[in-house]
Amino acid sequence: MGALPPGDPFADIRPYRDDEVPAVLARLVRDPEFADVLLRMRLPRIARGWPGFGRLLIRLALARIFRGIRSVADFQALVGNQLRPHMARVASSLTVSGLDRLERGRGYLFIGNHRDIAMDPALVNLMLHDQGYDTVRIAIGDNLLSKGFASDLMRINKSFIVRRGISGRREKLAAFQQLSAYIRHSVVDERCSVWIAQREGRAKDGIDTTDTAILKMLALSRGAGQDFATALAELNPVPVTISYEFDPCDRDKARELHALRAQGGYRKAEHEDLQSIYRGIMGDKGRVHVAFGTPLAGAELADDQALAAAIDRAILRDYRLCATHFLAHELLHGPDPRAQRLRAMLADPDWPASEQRFRERLAEVPEAERDLFLAMYANPLRRRLELEA
Repeated sequence: MGALPPGDPFADIRPYRDDEVPAVLARLVRDPEFADVLLRMRLPRIARGWPGFGRLLIRLALARIFRGIRSVADFQALVGNQLRPHMARVASSLTVSGLDRLERGRGYLFIGNHRDIAMDPALVNLMLHDQGYDTVRIAIGDNLLSKGFASDLMRINKSFIVRRGISGRREKLAAFQQLSAYIRHSVVDERCSVWIAQREGRAKDGIDTTDTAILKMLALSRGAGQDFATALAELNPVPVTISYEFDPCDRDKARELHALRAQGGYRKAEHEDLQSIYRGIMGDKGRVHVAFGTPLAGAELADDQALAAAIDRAILRDYRLCATHFLAHELLHGPDPRAQRLRAMLADPDWPASEQRFRERLAEVPEAERDLFLAMYANPLRRRLELEA
């Protein structure tokens, strides 16, 4: 990419630097909205009865937790130290595959499926860090950063901003060019890996597909005379697949999809994204698997359509199927010999217990939303069978 112009062309979207960390943490400790959100989530009774006292408790706790943190690495170590025991409580297993395909010290563009707002990139980072790889810079939409504290929390954790709330055509192009240049600068010049979702928003219906607009954006920063394939090859794209046996937000997603189907639209409640983040972090996930695919190359990078198809195939192949997916598929579509053959290859002694938990979950879903609830679990298996047909 070459030398950057004077100043900081990415100041408004990039993650925070180490020298900015102390001021950001101090701002978080003082932020009244951040204190109120934590208070409602962690101490709801105190929030209702003694909010002033509760805010004081939260601020004192934050000041103690943040004491001694002087860098982004310090903050991520804090997050990791909290996340590991937490995952032991909310997941029955957490496994990883494919890291042996990566070279240490090399920057990659990880293009992942997206089921959970916060946990998808957090688990990618945890798996990389635990195996001695550098953590990634995370693309996050500005729709999630309406509150100042949310932006601070994300940017101190190596997130950079994707500006989606822009309406003007020229402004959109400029924002995409800046984003593309930042991603290329990170991977190529600084050898820092980046994680970006394969499409905008979570796959609420369980169908993981790549939006070619994302891939076209990545090519905006290519050099003069570079074709699409050469420009994308420099980014070392790698598909990453995250599989959850249970989705903590499954009932919320089914309710939203039902509103879209029945009313033609869905209006989010105030702080709904924050509640989804909290529920996704705290909810039961069952078995969780993170699969790093083979770096894409050659004909897979020929153009945006070829690259999207290659990413989709890799994610479908690497998605870790569980009892929840097979049971949902059968309840929705009836017995399928192809599914039964695939199931026979999966040795799982906990299968009956998983089925029972899933049926209990399904029983709590309103009748009008059950087909959508089942589809989000059945679709990974349905599309896998179509891929192998």
